Amino acid sequence: MTVSAQQLSEPAVRAFVAAVNANDRDAFQQALAPGATMSDDGTERDLADWTEREIFSSSGHMEVESQKASGLSLVVRYRNEAWGEMRTAWVFIVENGKIARFETGQA
Repeated sequence: MTVSAQQLSEPAVRAFVAAVNANDRDAFQQALAPGATMSDDGTERDLADWTEREIFSSSGHMEVESQKASGLSLVVRYRNEAWGEMRTAWVFIVENGKIARFETGQA
């Protein structure tokens, strides 16, 4: 069973997932707070470089399996042209309606 982007509880996370799945860079940037940060498998990454490589230039797609913590924690089947599909966990910190930080890694 999957959870559609429209069913996600947290509006900022809903906007983030919808932007990733639409491969919409502008909408993605609008979902982020100024100075947003991220980590991948516990390692801090440059957000612009990572999202270009892992999402936009490789057609990233998030198929949400479940959400917890009022929509701030997701388990996702994530796929892109670089790595194929993998089960990942995503945790979001939202400030003032925007994603201030996200952490992702293998679930």
